Amino acid sequence: MSIKPFQENYKAFIFDMDGTMVDNMMVHHRAWQKKLSELGMPLDIEEVRKKIHGVNEEILARLFGDSLSAKERLFHAEDKEAQYREIFKDKLGLIDGLDEFLNEAKSHNIRLAIGTAAPMDNVDFVLDNLSIRELFEVVVDAEGVSKGKPDPEIYLTIMEKMGLEPGECLIFEDSPTGAEAAVLSGAKTIVVTTTHEPQEFAHLQVAGFIQNFSELRV
Repeated sequence: MSIKPFQENYKAFIFDMDGTMVDNMMVHHRAWQKKLSELGMPLDIEEVRKKIHGVNEEILARLFGDSLSAKERLFHAEDKEAQYREIFKDKLGLIDGLDEFLNEAKSHNIRLAIGTAAPMDNVDFVLDNLSIRELFEVVVDAEGVSKGKPDPEIYLTIMEKMGLEPGECLIFEDSPTGAEAAVLSGAKTIVVTTTHEPQEFAHLQVAGFIQNFSELRV
């Protein structure tokens, strides 16, 4: 993609986490596939990729309705994430070029934030194991908002916390649902194509696509 967006004076870069900072979505898909099979809903991996997005308890409510109580949804949501962390712990790492990109942004006094549908246990798992927590001024997880993506609440909440307007922020996302939330927030959005193809974003006005952060310079 062109680096033209970086000729503008952005004050903050905001990142989704799963699939954007760490290439873990296939691990999540496999963990979901296992959990749904346990619950009597076997799906192939392509069905999981297309249907499973957002906050875990909302996903379970959407798929199973009242057949699972709130307590059961919470248990299965947490169990699925524990399985994901166990599978991913030995493979955890930032997407290519992101470490350098984050440090370059900080050297240019660009503020950094994370807006993720992941639970805080998963956020801690990534930030603490990779020792990058101190780089991020604001982190908002699934518990920090009342509406999941594609509602833009999570990104608007981050902007409010940072005292910034949408035009001062650039958001990085990897999924159509997340990118929709980012676009609806009013900020320019770049898609990292770890999980989805560019054509899946044809309905959204995103600023561009990258395969990893080695393609970008601040």
